[in-house]
Amino acid sequence: MKYTTYLFDFDGTLVDSMPAFVSVMLRILDEHHIPYGSDIVKIITPLGYAGTARYYISLGLDKSEETLRAMMNDYAMDEYLYHIPAKAHVIEVLHKLKAEGAGLNVLTASPHSVLDPCLKRLGIYDIFDNVWSCDDFATTKADPEIYRMAARRIGADVGEILFLDDNYNADKTAKEAGMKVCGVFDESSSEYAEEIRAVSDHYINDFSELLTL
Repeated sequence: MKYTTYLFDFDGTLVDSMPAFVSVMLRILDEHHIPYGSDIVKIITPLGYAGTARYYISLGLDKSEETLRAMMNDYAMDEYLYHIPAKAHVIEVLHKLKAEGAGLNVLTASPHSVLDPCLKRLGIYDIFDNVWSCDDFATTKADPEIYRMAARRIGADVGEILFLDDNYNADKTAKEAGMKVCGVFDESSSEYAEEIRAVSDHYINDFSELLTL
């Protein structure tokens, strides 16, 4: 096994949640008749609920950050608690890596209110050494420092950690921070697959490929 410490994204990487995530986030803009560009998903995915709320306010949405975060959480809760599945081969690969002694960690833009119950329902919460939301670092995955802070908390050199994400901006930023990066295919970001490949050390279309790196 080439890598011994992993840092996984959650939405679109471990779980097949991006259709629900996109539906929730765009619903808020649509309900308030706020126009947005075709790259909106690429922009907001690394930001977390707080960062996305601030971005929406910058687009002209006349709501407080607190109100927007509550709306996002309410709209998403049912999907994460009861419906969103793990992506193909994720559960078995995580167990295999754990059995080989790897350190497994999660860093996601999603809040603990949906993150933790979803991982527990899927039976994989306890397999991770750390399960972090961006909220735990008071910044977003668009900030290189969050990856360095995560490395310090893990107790590993930033360059020894393999970060996996389906989002171009997150992969690019993690690479800038000094992490090794593995891009992950997800249908929601498929149009950016070549961009992700260009900034990553590895790229996988299926989670089972992780075992061959």
